Amino acid sequence: MKYLWILVGIISFSALAQNLNDERIWKLASRKKAIYLSHGIFHLNQGTKSSITGIRSSNVADRGYERVVIDFAGANAPKIYGHINEGSKKISVDFFDTNVAPQISSLKNTKNVKAVDFLAIDQNQVTMELQLKSKLTFDVFYLENPARLVIDIRP
Repeated sequence: MKYLWILVGIISFSALAQNLNDERIWKLASRKKAIYLSHGIFHLNQGTKSSITGIRSSNVADRGYERVVIDFAGANAPKIYGHINEGSKKISVDFFDTNVAPQISSLKNTKNVKAVDFLAIDQNQVTMELQLKSKLTFDVFYLENPARLVIDIRP
């Protein structure tokens, strides 16, 4: 009976895990590439200790995409790991050695984002979840001086 429970646990855990063989994994660039993806994993390993100071969005119809920008304190972005989940219409982003400033505003009047949640995992890690209104495509990159993570969203 003991081995049956272990087997059930292993099967349950593997069913919930990400299959990295099915995901596109890319390193974030410091410039816009205009390559839009509907799913996958992105990362930035160079990061420094930081704080999220704001989040904002803009939508100009002529550009063809909505831009969401996460602002950081300082010149460099923190270490970042993100996952675009097409099935659940969500982007999850982990920020390492990072905290959230106490007074951060919420996004308003966005075309594609339903909700934004910041979850403090511990004192040095924050997860941000962007819940989307529909299945979309994304171009994700970072900028420096000042540090920002940019997510361009289009249908």
